[in-house]
Amino acid sequence: MKKDVQDILRRYSTCEVAKSHSLPHILYIALLVPTLPWVEVSMDFILGLPNTQRNKDSVFVVVDRFSKMAHFILDYKVFLDSLFLIGIISF
Repeated sequence: MKKDVQDILRRYSTCEVAKSHSLPHILYIALLVPTLPWVEVSMDFILGLPNTQRNKDSVFVVVDRFSKMAHFILDYKVFLDSLFLIGIISF
């Protein structure tokens, strides 16, 4: 199998760049485990969705790292962009 992978890497330059061995490999550092709910959250946007009947075209996702509970907030892309720009949502 190793020989097959090397043959594919030689044929396709994009694969060769993506599978470069020149970068050093480092170990992942584990994140600390949260002790209370809704203290540490992750946020993400899902954009470019087809419009709903109410013309909402994006989803704002908030996930609690402690309980793994998620909230999916349907909204307009323009509204989410404005929240980000004025600093209500910051990363």
